[in-house]
Amino acid sequence: MEPDPVDRLLLDELGDLPDGRIAVVDDDTGALAGALRDLAGERVMAHSTSLLAERRVAATSVPTVPELGGALTGAALVVLRLPASLDALDEVARTAALLGTPDVRIVAGARVKHMTPSMNDVLGVSFEQVRASLGRQKSRVLHAADPRPVEQVWPRRRHHDDLDLTVHAHGAAFAGTRIDAGTRLLLGQLDRLADTDGTVVDLGCGTGVLAAVLARRFVDVVAIDVSAAAVASARLTTAGRVDVRRSDGLSELADASVATVVSNPPFHVGTAKDSTPTLRMIADARRVLVPGGELVLVYNAHLPYLPRLREVGPTEILARDRSYLVTRTVRA
Repeated sequence: MEPDPVDRLLLDELGDLPDGRIAVVDDDTGALAGALRDLAGERVMAHSTSLLAERRVAATSVPTVPELGGALTGAALVVLRLPASLDALDEVARTAALLGTPDVRIVAGARVKHMTPSMNDVLGVSFEQVRASLGRQKSRVLHAADPRPVEQVWPRRRHHDDLDLTVHAHGAAFAGTRIDAGTRLLLGQLDRLADTDGTVVDLGCGTGVLAAVLARRFVDVVAIDVSAAAVASARLTTAGRVDVRRSDGLSELADASVATVVSNPPFHVGTAKDSTPTLRMIADARRVLVPGGELVLVYNAHLPYLPRLREVGPTEILARDRSYLVTRTVRA
């Protein structure tokens, strides 16, 4: 894939390349990492929050590292596609300042419509010098240099007394240490799940809240997410009581191998709304569920999932509020 306008501006704004390691963070297509490999060869490595993005980067022959800290350790230059989340940006900036070389710098870019002045402020916590490039093709780059002696605050944690659960969260994990409204609505329905000794899957597990609660009742709980930040967070939240996997949905599970799938699926991919992954997951649930197995979802009430769920099997609404539905589908 060819570099897009953000990639091209990032490449033009790099300045003199250092002799040391160059880390590419959250390149979604592999075009940026591939272009940097052509410029700097084996000095380039990459980290992608998304497993799908990681695979696209790996296809360019740039080495990938699943842990952010591993990619940024010893880095002299960090080239970043700016994340939508300020917490995700803060973790990248702090980690670079702490683990990079003493003269590490960050060059970070995005479409102007997705940038805010707060991004400059976040970078300024970890770096003395922060400046913005001129805009080009509706894109802009932020430069951060001269790292400060900051404290590493990631992952964060918060104890929720009502659940007797401590939630851990890396910066890029959805909802952070909060428990979002959809998850809370779904938590209130978990006692209605059928008893089973089979595998119970929390798909799109995020920080692992649902999986941790499910593990109090079920003996074989698997938590799955495509996000490296989510998986690292969920492993801390579930404290070894759950099999947490980084995977592309249900793709690595065998046919008719799962008793129950529970999910609060995302409807954003980056800054764009996208129901495609959830619709694909619903179709794949039919494959992995045993006959009579349950698929229990919470999702925004306006999303068009009910017709697809009824293709899997009989579907009922377990709970609803002004924003969300919780549905249960029994595999036909």
